[in-house]
Amino acid sequence: MKRTIIKIDEEKCNGCGLCVQGCHEGALQLIDGKAVMISDLYCDGLGACIGECPVGAIKLEEREAEPYSEEAVMERIAPKGEHVILAHLRHLKDHDEKELVKQGVDYLKRHNIPINLQEIHPTPKLGYGCPSSMARELKPIMKPAATPYSSSSELRQWPVQLHLLNPQAGYFQRANVLLASDCSAFTAGNFHEHFLKGKILAIACPKLDHNTDSYVDKLHSMIDDAQIDTLSVLIMEVPCCGGLLQMALKAREIASRNIPIKRSCCPWKEK
Repeated sequence: MKRTIIKIDEEKCNGCGLCVQGCHEGALQLIDGKAVMISDLYCDGLGACIGECPVGAIKLEEREAEPYSEEAVMERIAPKGEHVILAHLRHLKDHDEKELVKQGVDYLKRHNIPINLQEIHPTPKLGYGCPSSMARELKPIMKPAATPYSSSSELRQWPVQLHLLNPQAGYFQRANVLLASDCSAFTAGNFHEHFLKGKILAIACPKLDHNTDSYVDKLHSMIDDAQIDTLSVLIMEVPCCGGLLQMALKAREIASRNIPIKRSCCPWKEK
């Protein structure tokens, strides 16, 4: 295919190697004292190496070349460690190559390579700055015996509404998650003790909530990024509630990990 790719003027090249260091994709090597393109597959054509050359021996040209392969680049640089991988992804992001960034991140997920991607995909500010949406972990507080209600709350985090939850929050890491319909807690008198205990809570309504496609994305992220251990789904015995279970199953279907999904209904009937 015809695409933009670098060209090296061997007569000008002084073999300093700065371009090799600047090419995080690994397309360049020093061979016999000259910088050499080892494969078109590795050259993204964005020209990061040009700024590193002190003698102007590199330029961009449009010519027939093998298509750039993000998969091949990731295979090549993955053994070099987190700093090289992040430099490569940052380079793609700076040039607004969103699809290539996605391909690189997908490669890391498929091969279970742990990388802190916060600077590549910053955690979104949720709730438009509302203090009530600030993520926080909660410590259980036992109620005094004199209170009208003796049971303690099993809630371990805030917020709980799925639209407000950040699927990469620390409390989701390796957690057991309960995805409950909005109505279920009011129907199950033993909700905290029987369903919520030991779990992180997310609540949603598949009928009344808007943009429920984002729910699938968040559940997918919990499964693959936070690597939750289990997902329990608590729904009502009404048709619309079945949509919540379908979201969970769809998220698991597109995820790279296969985790247990357990369904319970209110009034309580184990399925």
